[in-house]
Amino acid sequence: MAAPTNTYTSTSAVGNREDLTNMIYRITPTDTPFMSMIGKGKATSTKHEWQTQALATPSNNVAAEGDDATNAVTTPTVRLNNYTQISTKTVGVSGTQESTVSAGRKSEIGYQMMLKSLELRNDMEVGLTQNNVAVTGSSRQSRGLIGWQGDNVDSGADYVAPNYVTNVAQTNGTQAAFTEARLKNVLQKCYTAGGNPSVIMLPPLAKQTFSTFTGNSNQRTDKSEDKKVTAATDIYVSDFGELKAVPNRRMSTRDVSILQPDMWAVAYLRPFFTQDLAKTGDSTRKQIIVEYTLEARNPAASGAVTDIL
Repeated sequence: MAAPTNTYTSTSAVGNREDLTNMIYRITPTDTPFMSMIGKGKATSTKHEWQTQALATPSNNVAAEGDDATNAVTTPTVRLNNYTQISTKTVGVSGTQESTVSAGRKSEIGYQMMLKSLELRNDMEVGLTQNNVAVTGSSRQSRGLIGWQGDNVDSGADYVAPNYVTNVAQTNGTQAAFTEARLKNVLQKCYTAGGNPSVIMLPPLAKQTFSTFTGNSNQRTDKSEDKKVTAATDIYVSDFGELKAVPNRRMSTRDVSILQPDMWAVAYLRPFFTQDLAKTGDSTRKQIIVEYTLEARNPAASGAVTDIL
């Protein structure tokens, strides 16, 4: 129905305020499962080093009565290292924009710094979990998780394990299905080596596959839960202990990591800090900096199922 003659409507008005909510909606994930589960350490140089120690292989120790004592063979420590990596994010906001009233935030520079700090943590999660070798020099790079996981592995054909002593990256093999048998194989290897892993870290598709593993359990339904469908497995009780299944969006999509978290740490040479950059005009510029490396305290405690489909 048409409005009566001379009715002043919103379509002809020029003074109505815009309807812009004072909220900003964001769904980009900011969880960092690997970085959050492992420890924190301190680096004091760009080349961060630590030591591992192995005991002699156990044997049936029999000594003759009255025999003279002889010194046992000693096992020296092994010295491992990684290089610190610098990661940064820089923000620049004009003086005009900082003075303008904006919806959803009081300060544009403060809002942008918050976003960049979240992005920087996401970048670290990617770097810490990837197949990176250690790189020295001015553009240093930390060796990532996959570059350390060569001891207890179930892999595809043509796979070549990473060598953290000679600083060689993993060579991917032929992809094959992720199965419970492959997982159990790695768990057995970790246990035999002396490790006690407690986390299975999986890319999203592998997490769904993992939830189909049946083990030797029987499905039981409580009457109070009759209307609830359970399609996920978050705890895996193995022959060698209980493990928590943790999905990770940032890790490699073709590898599953079986981790003992206390044998991993992020060692910070320079923890997160913000510095003001020199003004070169009508803008404010700030930079967030962090310098860190991945410390694999004893790589043989963990393992991996590689080359998954």
